[in-house]
Amino acid sequence: MAKTFALLFLTCLLSVLSTSEAWTQIWADEFNGSGLPDAGKWSFDVGTGSGGWGNNELQYYTNRRAENARMEGGRLIIEARREDMGGMRYTSARMTSKGRGDWTYGRVEVRAKLPTGRGTWPAIWMLPTGNAYGAWPNSGEIDIMEHVGFDQNKVHQTLHTQRQNGGNGKQATVITTVPSASSGFNVYAVEWEETVIRMYINNQLRVTWNRPSTEWQAWPFNRPFHILLNVAVGGSWGGQQGVDDAAFPARLEIDYVRVFRK
Repeated sequence: MAKTFALLFLTCLLSVLSTSEAWTQIWADEFNGSGLPDAGKWSFDVGTGSGGWGNNELQYYTNRRAENARMEGGRLIIEARREDMGGMRYTSARMTSKGRGDWTYGRVEVRAKLPTGRGTWPAIWMLPTGNAYGAWPNSGEIDIMEHVGFDQNKVHQTLHTQRQNGGNGKQATVITTVPSASSGFNVYAVEWEETVIRMYINNQLRVTWNRPSTEWQAWPFNRPFHILLNVAVGGSWGGQQGVDDAAFPARLEIDYVRVFRK
């Protein structure tokens, strides 16, 4: 019995060690400072985009404005606010690592606490840096976490491609109920390799997508991607049940962003 237990313990230990050694951290932001986010790691998408960033969203994204994006208490705060700017009724921030952090393959982990309130639409996601196969959705999109306030605690993790995307309603997606999505911090992660993409929440595997073919229309995930962090307001999905102004200011709080490579 003792020998069996010892062998089981050794097997588990080796498994843990092999897992910890499989990925090496290559990039991170722990948000331990104060004030505006690190300009060496993040820039900002600014304005209203094309047609509300293609989704009929209602916010104006600001550029390095502390009211909408700041480091505070060891965390990044992205705050959507009810205030008029640029012809819109709300302000928020959309941060991107494009040109400062771009990778082909790896593991991305983000520990985050999500906002509540009807009309909020926070996202932790990845877009292609070069659009080698053309504009969205042809070059792909990786959604590590999306949440809409009218469907509290339902976290969506999704892939978009030319063949499967939100535009045609065929996107590859998994929905997980996370009871503490807005009351505590949870770790949202993707592992992206040449022929497989896996999604995790709190280190629990939620879904595995295997490359169906080498055609870019089905699997454009072989080029550099970057990270985006934002809180949208309203829009074609987030605003399906309207926007509750009492929900604002609404905060997406991020403890860290970490990137690993094998």
